[in-house]
Amino acid sequence: MLDKMKDEIELLSRHLDVARAVAEHQPIGIMKLSELLDLPSHRIRYSLHVLEQEGYIRASPEGAVATPRTLELFEDLNESIDDIVHLLESMKRN
Repeated sequence: MLDKMKDEIELLSRHLDVARAVAEHQPIGIMKLSELLDLPSHRIRYSLHVLEQEGYIRASPEGAVATPRTLELFEDLNESIDDIVHLLESMKRN
């Protein structure tokens, strides 16, 4: 159960890295993202697909671009992560 949760967190981390890179280097294509993040192109492609489905990026002829929703995500990210960390901390046995 916890291994699956860890895998999901690692996947989320990758999606956030891709979203951050798109926002900083837009428009940007799969190959450039792959080089920039040192990840295989199939993983970049999957993250872009997920981010596009969620409305965080959109495709353009020049490459992926961030949407306003991406900026909102990063504005609240630290607070959201702190909330999750607090929840996880409360699950520990003392």
